[in-house]
Amino acid sequence: MKNLMDLHCHTLTCGHAYSTARENILEAKDKGLKVIGLSEHGYGMGKMLSPLYFLNQKVIPEYCEGVRVLKGIEANIIDYNGNIAEQDVLEHMDYCIASLHKPCIKPGSKIDNTMAVIGAINNPCVSIIGHLDDSYYPVDYRAVVKEMKYHNVSIELNNSSLKPTSFRLNCRENYITLLELCAIEGVHIIMSSDSHFYKSVGDLELAMELLEEIDFPDELVVNYDLKKLQVIINSKI
Repeated sequence: MKNLMDLHCHTLTCGHAYSTARENILEAKDKGLKVIGLSEHGYGMGKMLSPLYFLNQKVIPEYCEGVRVLKGIEANIIDYNGNIAEQDVLEHMDYCIASLHKPCIKPGSKIDNTMAVIGAINNPCVSIIGHLDDSYYPVDYRAVVKEMKYHNVSIELNNSSLKPTSFRLNCRENYITLLELCAIEGVHIIMSSDSHFYKSVGDLELAMELLEEIDFPDELVVNYDLKKLQVIINSKI
């Protein structure tokens, strides 16, 4: 199966990535991607971006270099109720990845973390839960997956988390558990690079190897089907 998209890409705007939006788009074109998502970090992660940064993404054409460009955000879950820091701009985005980040929410108990994620899943603007793979944030995966199925939210399989250099803990083992539950419940997953340098845009090698290893159903992988992406983000591609 061919990967068609990468929706989790950062630019130098965030303060800890090293490429421009144009470099990311050109890399997506070179790798044959049909869709790239610009998903800059939201408030509280490194360089502080204003709401205007996200709202003004309307100036970016829908297509650049023949690649469909989606304007998104990696938003921060900020409390154990699942509230999102960037709620004021979410409805203007093509999609939202909601993630747990240590500068924005302190790791809590398994119950605390689970309620935080479930609260975010219940937010109608959230399409994807990002890198839910870190043992520093223990989560009841069974409860989360059931909630995702009910709300048609996808889980991200983050290729960067699977690298030996990842700072997250026990990601591979956690993903195996999470993916097996997704397969049982019929929950869609979306592979993403979490690119912070243009050369890694569309690099999903480790994620694809893991899916093959556990024989994860292709029909539950959003990356292989643009129609599935339309359903997940509730938008035309």
